[in-house]
Amino acid sequence: MNSKLISFLILLMLTGSESYSQSSEKAAKNKQEYDVAAFYWPAYHYEPKAEFLFPDKKGEWEIIYNAKPKEAGHTQPKVPVWGYLDEASPKGMDKKISAAVEHGVNTFIFDWYWYNGEPFLEDCINNGFLKANKNRMKFYLMWANHDATSYWDSKNPRKDSVIWKGGVDRKQFNIVVDRVIKKYFKNPAYYKIDGAPVFCIYELHTLIAGLGGPEPTREALDYFRKKTIAAGFPGLHLQGILWQALPSTIAGVPGEKIETQNKVMEYFGFNSLTNYCWAHLQNPDGDYEKWANLSTNMWDGFSKDFSIPYFPNLTIGWDANPRFPFKTGYITNPAPAKFAKYVEKAKAFADAHPKQPKLITINAWNEWSEGSYLEPDTLHKMGYLDVLKKAFVTKK
Repeated sequence: MNSKLISFLILLMLTGSESYSQSSEKAAKNKQEYDVAAFYWPAYHYEPKAEFLFPDKKGEWEIIYNAKPKEAGHTQPKVPVWGYLDEASPKGMDKKISAAVEHGVNTFIFDWYWYNGEPFLEDCINNGFLKANKNRMKFYLMWANHDATSYWDSKNPRKDSVIWKGGVDRKQFNIVVDRVIKKYFKNPAYYKIDGAPVFCIYELHTLIAGLGGPEPTREALDYFRKKTIAAGFPGLHLQGILWQALPSTIAGVPGEKIETQNKVMEYFGFNSLTNYCWAHLQNPDGDYEKWANLSTNMWDGFSKDFSIPYFPNLTIGWDANPRFPFKTGYITNPAPAKFAKYVEKAKAFADAHPKQPKLITINAWNEWSEGSYLEPDTLHKMGYLDVLKKAFVTKK
C-alpha cells in the first residue's frame, strides 16, 4: 500500500443484489466465534481530487481494466465477476456487504485519508457503506497517513515526487479527532474492543514528524483518548500497523531509554498491533506458499516481542504491476485451496491466545491493483470467500 493513494469509481449494472432486509435476515442466521476484518481500499468511485490522474472518472478501476501482462504467463488484467461496481452508491456497496457477511467477513477496516485539511476518498464510507449497511457488519478506520506520491503514475513514477503530505500538525490533528469521533465512533456499527472504539494508525513515524516529535505526539494521543472518553466511551483502542516503518527507537525523550518497537508502543499507549499485508514482512516475489510460510512463521515472534496483543494477518496474494509502467515482483500461484491452510493457522493462533479478542485481519477485500482481494474475479470466482465461509460461519 505504500504507493496507494489516488483512485476511484465506476458505475455498472448490478444483478442479483439482495434487498437490505433479505441480507439482514440472512446475516442474523449466522453465528461467528471470530471477528474477521478485511482491509478495504476505498478507491473505486469518482474522486474529483484525482481526476487529473483518471480522466475516465472511474477511479482505480481505470488502472485495473487497462492493465497489461509484463511477461509471458503474467495474468493481467484481473476481471471482477461483479463488474466495476460504484462503491459510493448504496446499491453497489450492498452487494459487497451481503457477500461479506454471508461468508464470514463481519468487519471492514477502511483505509482513511486526510490531506490538505480535508478528507480524501470518504464518499465510499459516507455515501456507500453507511447508507447500505443497516448495521449488518462492523467497521473501523485505519488512518492511512502516508504521503501521496506519484510513484504509481506512469508519467512520473517517482517516490520523491509528493502530491500531498500525510503528516499533520496539531491543529489538523484535533480536527481529525473531532471528525472521527462524531462521524464514525458514534455510529452503532463502529468496531469496539471492550467498549473502546478501535482506531488504527498506518505510519507512526509520519505522525511523529508532523506533530513535531515524540512528546507532542504522546500528548496529542492522550488528548484523543480524553476526547473519546468525553464522548461517552470507556476509552480509545489504538492499533498500530507492524512493519519496518514502525520506529524501533525514539530520540530526544528525556529520561527514556526506548530502543525497541515494543517500548515505542508502550510510550505512546498503543493497545494492539496487526499487519497490513505480508508484502511488508517478506519480499513479494515468487511462490505463494513459500511467501506465506515465511510471513506467518513470524507471528509467534510478534506475540512474544510485544506486551500488547498481536492480531494475525492473512494476505490473499500480491501483484502491484497494474500501478507501474515497469515490472515489479509479484506472487505466483495463489489459490483458495492454498489460502485455506493459512486461515486455519490464523484460527489456531487466535485459539492459542485466549486472553485477547479473536480478531483476524485480511489483506484485503478489494486491493485489485495490488493483486490481493476477496472479491470474486473470473479466475477464482467465489473461491476465497467460500474458504472463509467454511472456516468461520456456523448456522444457529
